[in-house]
Amino acid sequence: MSNVRPDLSAARWRKSSYSSGDGGECLEVGDGFAGLVPVRDSKDPARATLTVSAAAWGDFVAYVAR
Repeated sequence: MSNVRPDLSAARWRKSSYSSGDGGECLEVGDGFAGLVPVRDSKDPARATLTVSAAAWGDFVAYVAR
């Protein structure tokens, strides 16, 4: 496991389709990082970003889609 954080300054952020449409509970994911999925709170984008493996993100999405 690497402790090196990717440079997210050029990330293309998009709101997750699982976020509510009323402005609350908004999750954004960053595209363009091979094997990684950066995740952030769209209400506070300056806050720390969580970066997970693409496999872990896929497992998470499959779980919440049940």
